[in-house]
Amino acid sequence: MSHSLRIAVADDEPDMRDFFERMLPLCGHQVVSVAETGRELVEHCRTLQPDLVITDIRMPDMDGIEAAQLLSRERALPIILVSAYHDPALIERAEADHVLAYLVKPISQADLAPAIAVAVRRFEEMQALRKEASDLKQALTDRKVIEQAKGLLMTVTGVDEKAAFRRLQELAAEKNQKLVEAAQAVLSLEKALRPAENK
Repeated sequence: MSHSLRIAVADDEPDMRDFFERMLPLCGHQVVSVAETGRELVEHCRTLQPDLVITDIRMPDMDGIEAAQLLSRERALPIILVSAYHDPALIERAEADHVLAYLVKPISQADLAPAIAVAVRRFEEMQALRKEASDLKQALTDRKVIEQAKGLLMTVTGVDEKAAFRRLQELAAEKNQKLVEAAQAVLSLEKALRPAENK
């Protein structure tokens, strides 16, 4: 993640709030809100509209998963959950509710950047496909084209799937196109550059 994100954090432990306030700026991000409870987090997010939320699960008056559900209903945004224990049932409940990454305490600075990158990447892919999913059948067709173009970019440029998807997004943005149109352009360019087959 190269660009700086405005991040809201929530944890009922003062040392964890302090940790996030110190570490996130070191990762190049701005902490716009620090909450002690789930309810406070939801109120802050309504006012401040952060780019990303990092919230502890167990907090007084509203847990992190409930807060995540509420926030996701109001506005789509990437959410990272933090827990003191690795609890499969909690993870399952969390994954059903737009949570895109999960951190288990103790957290180090080295854990933060990858979790943020994963959450943002998954969020962008979801949003891009959701935009084109007004007609499900069309969205599925588009997705095949996008996957083909991603595969081609990976083969030709040697980049990984994330970078290929990002490249498609950049191409679409540069030409003010939908993602699927950029993917079609990539595929037709490859066709044009392919050696002519002997008829």
